[in-house]
Amino acid sequence: MVHSPHNFSIPVMGTGHSIDSPIRVGPYGIDSVISVVDDLLVERIRKHYCRKFDLPYSNIGRTAEDGRARRITAYLNTVKEIVRETFDSVKNQPFFESNDKAKYFELLPGGHPLKQKYEQLMQTEEGSLRDRLSCELSRLMRPGSIDVNIMAKVDKINYTKGGAPMSQEFSDASAALRGYAQSDLSSSLVLSAGFNPRLYNYISEFRDFYRDSRGEIKKKIILKVSDFRSALIQGKYLAKKGLEVFEYRIESGLNCGGHAFASDGYLLPSLLKEFREKRDQLSSAVRPLIESYYKDEHHGFPSSWEITEPRLTVQGGIGVSGEAQRLLQDFDMDATGWGSPFLLVPEATTVDRPTRNLLENAKEQDLYLSGVSPLGVPFNNIRDTGSEQWHKKRIEKDKPGSPCPKGFLEANTEFTEQPICTASNQYQLLKLDQIAQSDLEEEKKEQEREKVLGKACLCDHLGNGALIALGILAEHRAPQAICPGPNIAYFDGEYTLREMIDHVYGRSESLVPAERPHMFAKEMVLYVDYFEDLVGQAKGSESEFRKLKKFRKNLDNGINYCLEIAETEPYRDEHLASIPDTAEAQRHRIDDLFDQLTEKCMAVSS
Repeated sequence: MVHSPHNFSIPVMGTGHSIDSPIRVGPYGIDSVISVVDDLLVERIRKHYCRKFDLPYSNIGRTAEDGRARRITAYLNTVKEIVRETFDSVKNQPFFESNDKAKYFELLPGGHPLKQKYEQLMQTEEGSLRDRLSCELSRLMRPGSIDVNIMAKVDKINYTKGGAPMSQEFSDASAALRGYAQSDLSSSLVLSAGFNPRLYNYISEFRDFYRDSRGEIKKKIILKVSDFRSALIQGKYLAKKGLEVFEYRIESGLNCGGHAFASDGYLLPSLLKEFREKRDQLSSAVRPLIESYYKDEHHGFPSSWEITEPRLTVQGGIGVSGEAQRLLQDFDMDATGWGSPFLLVPEATTVDRPTRNLLENAKEQDLYLSGVSPLGVPFNNIRDTGSEQWHKKRIEKDKPGSPCPKGFLEANTEFTEQPICTASNQYQLLKLDQIAQSDLEEEKKEQEREKVLGKACLCDHLGNGALIALGILAEHRAPQAICPGPNIAYFDGEYTLREMIDHVYGRSESLVPAERPHMFAKEMVLYVDYFEDLVGQAKGSESEFRKLKKFRKNLDNGINYCLEIAETEPYRDEHLASIPDTAEAQRHRIDDLFDQLTEKCMAVSS
């Protein structure tokens, strides 16, 4: 199984910001991930790139039969064709010139065999050896993988024009899966945002996720997970159907971009430690299940086939090369994911100029965990986006909410038989009227109104930045949302691809200030902030007390482990010294918050 020569990848970022990243970075051998949540956006981007690269284009209309799956398939095949064409052009360029082929090799990490062979070639005089090395290096070049993300639980059931629910294979997640499965890609499917048994069962209907006669798997499965137990449960569930997990992608619950799926107080180092110590279980527990499946379905599992240990990768808040090196060396990770910093790299991501300006100038206080997502999951956000301004203007005009042009997040049935979105104008007017007629005190009413009006149209607005950046839409017609992680606060400019990758590999001056807190220190603060919100929302029941007591214990254990790490030798540009001071300050906060919780619970019980 061929892996990327790089030990990092660019994860999915929103619906639009990495939608064409494979086209941008794939020819240089860098893996990246596309979101296919918004198939209507996908269709517009396909039309743009077909025109740009002079490829045939036929519109797949919104009401076309199985349109969602077909739009996704068509786009992914288009991306594959463009990456292949561009990569071949790079590959066919000559060595010993300042061109994209030189850039391909110069971007590689130091110490990689390909990089070493390239450096050998550069020092070799003309002759047969140089010719052989040139041919061998060209032959070993590979484009980056065009991976695809599906949010497993964003799985709305769709309806016919007559209002009847459609069968399950036409749900949003299933149709997206079918779109990927029917594409020509040989890459990985990244499943995120929870365990969806119905969707996992549906994977088994597509042969590309199984081994072929040579034992190769064309379409591999990557699970984005937040803890070891969940990883093992999901891995075994898939294995019973003969499906193998190629990679477990571990993400910090809060120190990340997009939706934040917080753990019960488990800090990332504690989670990684458990994965490192129990890693062999991820293959040993599934091996008998895989072999049993092939024995029952295909008369055996050939001895020449090997069930390899799945890759482990990690992402969320990585900001300097030393942190990445610790994750790779001390925690035995196979690769890291760098997301938010690449939002400042126009060669890698598609972000409109005004939004990129916001990111370049963002300070810690400008980045916050918001309640804007209609999913009801905390969402990483930045203040004063085009989306925020647009919603405020509608509220001022007594037209709160969005017309809901796409409806991907329709899930609420509080007022209607068919689900509607909590960011929609329809829902918000109904909910505001309900609040106005309630018996709540005025202060409580205002709090409830703020929650309602705080929801944003992420379906549409997260994709608008890409449409503006590509010149498909005018800025004034497209309010933009973006979902950077807190880490973006420490990057303050626009960077070239080479500058960012040199930063990732630690072969240039750091792009972030020396006083930037270590990623583990920053995560501590984020989790104590989250704990503070939980304590503030608590009513004082015994069950809440038990839950938050456990959260505190997990957090305390994680801080202890971070302090152990702080006593080790730092890797290059790794700010371990920020951990002890942060730990002390956050422990004081935790103690104060727990005292508040105890008082609240005592007041309720008395």
